[in-house]
Amino acid sequence: MIRFLSALAVLIGLFTVAPAQAAQADSNTIYLDTAYGRAVIKLRPDLAPHHAEQIKTLVKRGFYNGIVFHRVIDGFMAQTGDPTGTGTGGSDLPDLKAEFTNKAKFVRGTVGMARSSDPNSANSQFFIMYAPQSSLDGQYTIVGEVVSGMEAIDKLKKGDEADNGMVTNPDKIVKMQLAPPGK
Repeated sequence: MIRFLSALAVLIGLFTVAPAQAAQADSNTIYLDTAYGRAVIKLRPDLAPHHAEQIKTLVKRGFYNGIVFHRVIDGFMAQTGDPTGTGTGGSDLPDLKAEFTNKAKFVRGTVGMARSSDPNSANSQFFIMYAPQSSLDGQYTIVGEVVSGMEAIDKLKKGDEADNGMVTNPDKIVKMQLAPPGK
């Protein structure tokens, strides 16, 4: 009888822990909706906890809704997150100290934080890689990865090479939101 009750307690514990773990995992999933479809981004707080938290805070505020992909370079990356659309703006939150890593690489679908020449200047801007770029490894913060919907990012209007990839009449983030628990 004691063994049966012990086994039952273990089973009950398994069922009560699983939903909490699932909710925790979902709290790092972001839906980025474009006119071309949805990209699903999995944040990587294991690599960049402060950057992941800042992105989530801004997503919850609706900060990214309607913001343009101001710089899109074919074969390189698509950049967004600047409310001015110029590549020089940010949010009202403080800039973040770099969280560089060599545990992950900049490959297709990697989400990195944009910054100025100051390594500790990332704020709200981020970019999504179209192709591997090893020169960014250990030099920029990796905050996440696109886990589905990269085809929507591929369709974004590309910028002019002569203008460092700045886009005329750029596409926008229609909506960016945290995935609901259990999804």
